[in-house]
Amino acid sequence: MKLGLKTALSAALAVSLSACAATSGTEALTDAAQNDLRSEQAKSRDQYRHPVETLAFFGFEPSMTVVEIWPGGGWYSDIIAPAMKGEGTFYAAHFPADSDVEYYQRSLTRFQDKLASDGAYSDVKLSEFAPGTHHSIAPEGSADMVLTFRNLHNWYMQKDEQGVKDAFKAFYAALKPGGVLGVVDHRLPESRDAGKAKRSGYVKESWVIELAKQAGFELAAKSEINANPNDFADHPRGVWTLPPRLALGDEDRAKYEAIGESDRMTLKFIKPQ
Repeated sequence: MKLGLKTALSAALAVSLSACAATSGTEALTDAAQNDLRSEQAKSRDQYRHPVETLAFFGFEPSMTVVEIWPGGGWYSDIIAPAMKGEGTFYAAHFPADSDVEYYQRSLTRFQDKLASDGAYSDVKLSEFAPGTHHSIAPEGSADMVLTFRNLHNWYMQKDEQGVKDAFKAFYAALKPGGVLGVVDHRLPESRDAGKAKRSGYVKESWVIELAKQAGFELAAKSEINANPNDFADHPRGVWTLPPRLALGDEDRAKYEAIGESDRMTLKFIKPQ
C-alpha cells in the first residue's frame, strides 16, 4: 500500500513539474512576442504564424539548446532570442559566409547587423547551413530542438529531394537522442501532382513525413495551428502570390489579402532515444 501511494505521489509530482515547465516556456514566449524588438508589422503576422502556440507545441523551453535554420531577417529569432536570454543556448544557422549567392550575402549581413544592434541578441551563436555542404549547425548531439520554418520547399527546388534529405541528415546529427525537430512549411493538397507543383513553394505533408522517417526521425505529433482552409495552393505565382509577398502587386490584391498567408503543416518529430 505504501509503495503504491509513493508511486502515485511521484507520478503526480512529475505531472505537476511538467505542467510548470510548459507554463514557464509559454510565459517566456508570450512576453518575448510582445517585446519592442518586434515591429508592429511583424506582430501583425502573428495571426497567420502563431509563433507562441507553434513553439509551445514543439515543446520549447528557455533553458534548451535550440537551433533555428535559415532565420532570414529574424522574424522568429526576435522571439526566441529574448525568450532564451540568460538561460539557454540559441544557434541561428544562417546562410554560409562563403556563399556566392548575392541574396544570401545581403541577408546574412543584415542579420549580423541585427545581432549587433541590441543586447537582447548578445547570447545568439551564429552558425551556417546549406544542404549538402554546410552541416555544422551546432555541435553534434548537443541540440534539444532544431526548428525550420518554411524552408523545405527551397531546398527541394534547389536540389530536388536530395536537398531535403541532406537537411534532415544534418538536423539528426545535431540533435540529442530524444531531441525535437519542428517543421513548418507550405502544404500542397495530397491529391495534387507534386512534380507539377515543384516551383509553387508547396510540398506534400506525407512526403515530408516520409523523408523525415527515412532520416531516422519518428513523427510525434501534428498540429493544425497554422492551417488555412481558404488557401487551395493553386495561385499564378505559387505561394508568393499570397501575403506577405503579394507577387502580383495590385492585381487581385484584395482577393489574396482575403485568403491570407498560406496553409501550412506543423510537424513535430523526435530523434529516438
